[in-house]
Amino acid sequence: MKTKKTVVPFALRSTVAALALTLGLGAAIPAQAQVSDGVVRIGVLTDMSGAYSDLAGPGAVIAANMAVEDFIARQKPGFKVEIVSADHQNKGDIASNKAREWFDRGQVDAVTELVSSTTALAVMKVAKEKNKIALITGAGSSRITNEDCNDVSVHWVYDTYATGNGTGKAVVKQGGKTWYFLTADYAFGQSLERDTTAVIEASGGKVLGSVRHPFPSTDLSSYLLKAQASGAQVIGLANAGADTINSIKQASEFGITPKQTLAGLLMFITDINSLGLKATQGMYLTEAFYWDMNPETRAWSKRFFARHKKMPTMVQAGLYSAITHYLEAVKAVNSDDTQKVMAQMKKAPINDFFARNGKIRDDGLMLHDMYLMQVKKPADSHYPWDYYNVRATIPAADAFQPLSQSRCPLVHK
Repeated sequence: MKTKKTVVPFALRSTVAALALTLGLGAAIPAQAQVSDGVVRIGVLTDMSGAYSDLAGPGAVIAANMAVEDFIARQKPGFKVEIVSADHQNKGDIASNKAREWFDRGQVDAVTELVSSTTALAVMKVAKEKNKIALITGAGSSRITNEDCNDVSVHWVYDTYATGNGTGKAVVKQGGKTWYFLTADYAFGQSLERDTTAVIEASGGKVLGSVRHPFPSTDLSSYLLKAQASGAQVIGLANAGADTINSIKQASEFGITPKQTLAGLLMFITDINSLGLKATQGMYLTEAFYWDMNPETRAWSKRFFARHKKMPTMVQAGLYSAITHYLEAVKAVNSDDTQKVMAQMKKAPINDFFARNGKIRDDGLMLHDMYLMQVKKPADSHYPWDYYNVRATIPAADAFQPLSQSRCPLVHK
C-alpha cells in the first residue's frame, strides 16, 4: 500500500500563487522555527476502493487539498503544508500500522478522515501513544467520545447518537412504532442499533429484535428475510455505504418494501444518487450537511463538484472544515505542538459553511446543528442532485448526547 503525497504549493497550479507563498515563507522565518521541520503534514487515511469509498475515499482527499489550498491563499502561513493519503481498506490493523509509520517516520502531525469505526478506534490509540492529533470525520460510533475518548482526538461530523436520534424520532412520530434492526456487525453498527433503540423506546416505540450481518456484505437475503418474518413495521438499517445500498435494493427485490418501511439510519447523498429517487422517495435521514442549503454551501460544493464530478457528502465537507480549523489553530499558536494546538482548537469557535457556532466539547465531540431530511419524489426534483427537503433543523444541544450522560473518562475525572 503506497502513500500518496501532495505538496500543496504545487497543487495550487498558479505561478503567481506559488511565488507569493515562497516570498511569504522567506518573510516569516521566526514562525517556521516554531513548526517542527517547517512543514505541517496531514495524513488522510480513508477507504479508497471499498464499501465506504463513495462517501469518503478519493473525494475526501480532494476536500483535504481544497482546505489546504484555501488556507494558504487566505492566511499565507509561515510554514508549508503537505497532504499525504493512504487506503486503510477498512481494517484496523492496516490503519494503525500506517498511522504509526506516518507518525514515526513520515513526520505527520495529524491524521484525519478514518471512515469506519474500527479504523478510527484503532488510530485513536496510536495517536494518543504518539501524542499526535486525530480528526475523525467519517466514522460514526458514539464510543469515540465515550468509552474510547482521549485528549488528542476530535469527532467532527456526526455520531450514531445524532443520526439515530434524528431519524428514529421522526419515523416513530410518523407511525412506525415497531422496529427490527438489520445491523452491520462491528462497532459502528452496534452503536447505531443501541443508540437508536434508546430513542425509539423513549419515543413510545418498541424494538422486536435484530439480526447482525458481516461487514461488508453483498448478499443480505437471509438477514432481510428474518427482518421480514418479524412483522415489524420498520426495518432499521444500522449499516452504511454499500451495505445500505444493497439492503434497500434487495428488500425491494424480495417484495419486503413497501409492505414494511425501511429506515436508513445513516445514509449519504451518494447513496441516494446511486439508488435513485424512485427507490428512496419519502425516506427520512439525518445529515450534518447538504450542498443545496444556502449560498455558502452551494458555492463550495460547486467547486468540489468541478473536481470530483459528484456533490460532497457530509463526511467530505466536514473534512474540509476540520482541516481548516486545525490549520488555523496551528497558525494561531505558531506551533504544531499537539497540546497547544488542541487547546486552541477547543478554545476557538467553528464558523464556516459546514457549521455555525460550532465548538469542541471536553469529550472531543464537535457540537453543531444537524438536519432532518426527507428524500424528494422524482417529480419534485428540478435539477441534478436536488434530492432533499429539509424538514427540521435539530439544534446541537438536542442532536447530540448530553455531556451529563457521557461515559468519557476525561469528563468524569
